[in-house]
Amino acid sequence: MNEAALFAARANKRIVGMDEFERAKDKILMGTERRSMVMSEAEKRMTAYHEAGHAIVGMTVPEHDPVYKVTIIPRGRALGVTQFLPEQDRYSFSKRRLESAITTLFGGRIAEELIFGPESVTTGAANDIERATELARNMVTKWGLSDRLGPLTYTEETGEVFLGRSVTQHKQVSDVTAHAIDEEIRRVIEGNYQRARQILTSSLDKLHTMADALMKYETIDEEQLKDLMAGKTPKPPAGWDEALSNKPPQAPAEGPAAGGGPIPAGQH
Repeated sequence: MNEAALFAARANKRIVGMDEFERAKDKILMGTERRSMVMSEAEKRMTAYHEAGHAIVGMTVPEHDPVYKVTIIPRGRALGVTQFLPEQDRYSFSKRRLESAITTLFGGRIAEELIFGPESVTTGAANDIERATELARNMVTKWGLSDRLGPLTYTEETGEVFLGRSVTQHKQVSDVTAHAIDEEIRRVIEGNYQRARQILTSSLDKLHTMADALMKYETIDEEQLKDLMAGKTPKPPAGWDEALSNKPPQAPAEGPAAGGGPIPAGQH
């Protein structure tokens, strides 16, 4: 409500409308737009394929939250964002849902590799890899979701945080078991990595179409994504004007960075 009211005030409006609420929700979910950040056409296209890869895989795997919006406008520390919006509160997650999340996290990196080649893969997937590895490790060592290692916990942390984690963690597993844990984490990662590759390899036409739509519109929402996945040409976003040099309406500048120099690039 506060963010929506601020958007309305900046536009000299007396009433807060749905457009302001939508922009406020995007800002809170995805971060503040950084339109002052200058991206080259090549980096922008790389980002478009990266985010399209996430979106296509996320809409294909089972038990995954629906895609809410995809954008290549830099937000927060990210060059682009694929936002998935849960349909309801969840307090537990199935093994299938967790593996679908891991598969989706690798969609961006694989899209870069398929389109631009292995030598052109960027550091944009660093956060995706970190999150996927953490999920796989928890599945194996905390949540008992590995058939090979069974329903056992292989880590224990004490509450003495002030001493440092490495000091207060006690070794509970043998070297053989530790090796088995590493192998099982790798198996989970590799299996879902290959699943993401298979999905995108069979959906290259959708990947190209979605990336082109992102290059043109910069942001696409759920309705346009449904059109793209159905093989249709996506409808232009609301308020789109073809006469404006193929650029969407510019949002009012926000924050002290507006109008300043380029901001260092963050992760996808």
